[in-house]
Amino acid sequence: MTSTALNPTSNPTPYHDLDAYIALPRLGGLALSPDGARLVTSVSVIGADRVGSTSALWEVDPKGGRAPRRLTRSAKGESSATFLPDGSMLFVSGRPDPDGTDDAPPALWLLEADGGEARVVASRPGGVGMVTVAADTGRLVMASATMPSAVTEADDAARRKERKERKVSAILHEGYPIRYWDHDLGPDQLRLFVGEVPPSPSSVVVPPAKTEQPKTGQQKDGQQKDGQPKDGQPKDGTESAAAEAAASTPGRMALRDLTPRPGRALDDTEIDISHDGAVVATNWFVDEAFGRRQAVALVDVASGDLRLVLDDVDVEYSSPRFSPDGTKLAVIVQSRSTASTPPDQWPAVLDIASGALIDVAKDWDRWPGRASWTPDGTALLMVADSDGAAPVFRVEVAGGAVTRLTGDHGAYSDVVVSPDGSSVYALRSAIDAAPAPVRLDARAADQQPTFLPSPIEVAALPGWLEEVTATAADGTPLRAWLALPEGASAEAPAPLLLWIHGGPLGSWNAWSWRWNPWLAVAQGYAVVLPDPGLSTGYGQHMIQRGWGAWGSEPYTDLLTITDATEARADVDETRVAAMGGSFGGYMANWIAGHTDRFAGIVTHASLWALDQFGPTTDAAYFWAREMTPEMALANSPHRFVDQIRTPMLVVHGDKDYRVPIGEGLRLWAELAQRAGATGEMPHKFLYFPDENHWVLTPQHAKVWYSTVFAFLDHTVHGNDWKVPDILR
Repeated sequence: MTSTALNPTSNPTPYHDLDAYIALPRLGGLALSPDGARLVTSVSVIGADRVGSTSALWEVDPKGGRAPRRLTRSAKGESSATFLPDGSMLFVSGRPDPDGTDDAPPALWLLEADGGEARVVASRPGGVGMVTVAADTGRLVMASATMPSAVTEADDAARRKERKERKVSAILHEGYPIRYWDHDLGPDQLRLFVGEVPPSPSSVVVPPAKTEQPKTGQQKDGQQKDGQPKDGQPKDGTESAAAEAAASTPGRMALRDLTPRPGRALDDTEIDISHDGAVVATNWFVDEAFGRRQAVALVDVASGDLRLVLDDVDVEYSSPRFSPDGTKLAVIVQSRSTASTPPDQWPAVLDIASGALIDVAKDWDRWPGRASWTPDGTALLMVADSDGAAPVFRVEVAGGAVTRLTGDHGAYSDVVVSPDGSSVYALRSAIDAAPAPVRLDARAADQQPTFLPSPIEVAALPGWLEEVTATAADGTPLRAWLALPEGASAEAPAPLLLWIHGGPLGSWNAWSWRWNPWLAVAQGYAVVLPDPGLSTGYGQHMIQRGWGAWGSEPYTDLLTITDATEARADVDETRVAAMGGSFGGYMANWIAGHTDRFAGIVTHASLWALDQFGPTTDAAYFWAREMTPEMALANSPHRFVDQIRTPMLVVHGDKDYRVPIGEGLRLWAELAQRAGATGEMPHKFLYFPDENHWVLTPQHAKVWYSTVFAFLDHTVHGNDWKVPDILR
């Protein structure tokens, strides 16, 4: 097939210009006020220096009548909005504290329902993380990183100050794991703190101070005569609520430590608090001989007593969510994988009083995420990957009937329910649509969403989206999204870019600012986004057929989809490249050693030598379950390095702990060993010393795309290799 190159600058959009692209505002998160009258989301924009970004909170009208309104404004930005029962809004920000320093860690701020100036209501030396509010009482629980031996907030601050001044970064580990994705675990540990927001200092009349003598049988230090601490505080020196309150600044919360010495049990935690504020639910990691498993714990707020309510060696539990009446807990259950059996996932409901766990819709062949309860407690609203989309589903607690609420190809997130249970609000994205706020009917099946006025304008795309289907050799139906550039036709077929998703347990269904195919479409490429074996949203069979056999069905599925795409008249089968990141990078490496049909291959953060990868990834215990040494060797791309004939662009960040830099270094070394006598070779290595698995900073994202497109221009179109200016 002959073809002519498309003009990537015709009908320009922000996707034709990397500077314009990184400047596009981005929506994230959604919170609904208790009266259902206000939706709040976060809008992130690039900073004036164009090397970082900042975010602000915006209000959206749930009814769709009023224009969006900006609520916050600071150089440090604001995020993680949540509401108190009176309609006041809490948020997290690193903006300067009037009573603190400009470089203080993120604190919890409050903006009154009637407006005015925001004020700090809680801060910790390790910053403020996840915050959850009791719907009826306003009591809140929050996560904050704390030094392991710190007893008081002052002690925590002093320990941090000493390490900083002495330039000590060392961490002593006494268990596994020690890293997660892109950050070290430690030296501090997440703890949970509980408290209530006090009135504004300006509204409080302070009575004259008076001195009280201790009552009979009570000690001045807050201890009962028998030595038992008040308020359920443990006898390990942890501050009581009274002591915290006495030391606090007016208007600040008196925070009480609910988990004084959790170790690594609260890493990557999800928390919830009952509507009456009496009980906190949290994920809780339980140590094993090598690794750990995930359980669910309940913490009584009054006594501080913590008990594991869900813990099993055969399954893991996550995403706890209290029912409105506080008697039940919705959780996600996941079976533990073995080398021959992939995990499965389903919702369940725990009756807290009896301890009975009831599986809900266990036969539903989809993997749902965290649940939102309907206000009457009869149903769960959940999102699950499904056939190239991520719809909202309604799951009835009694009987497990499942209703798909959304009938489009959108991917939904941040689901919240109106107080009367009639409406559902969410952020909707898709492969061809950036996130936007929408409203749904809470019961109607297969509906189209009602789009609400958004704080950001939708940027025009440089092409359109279609679907490609095929059938695997074993009869399994296969599908992919295909993004086509404007002007692609039988007279002007577009060169093809096979883009492989990571995971491997995932699906191409949502918008991605980091892995955005429309930037390649703007350069004139047709981009095919397949869901091969191991992809989610197609049932357990699709996962099983690729389990432990990465080089088998996932590989052949990708080639089958590529064949079907190349057969289109508007695609040029003579100019085809492949690329992928993480597991997608693994597949790119495997492709490189097994076929020379592609003109160029981009492999980002890729697995290369599986025997090396297994013990060095951040969760080696999971990898040890997933593949035996024999399976890892059979599926390892490094064994086929001598068969690589295709030019490769290797990309890796040094702060990647999921796929450590050693994979990229070994791949590059083994490619270099096979260079010609002059030392010249067709491959390139784009290395980021201070980036992680994704390469996120705006200017580095520009470098990434610029280098990838220069490499594709050279290998696919045959043009001279041109190093991007910033790298010269």
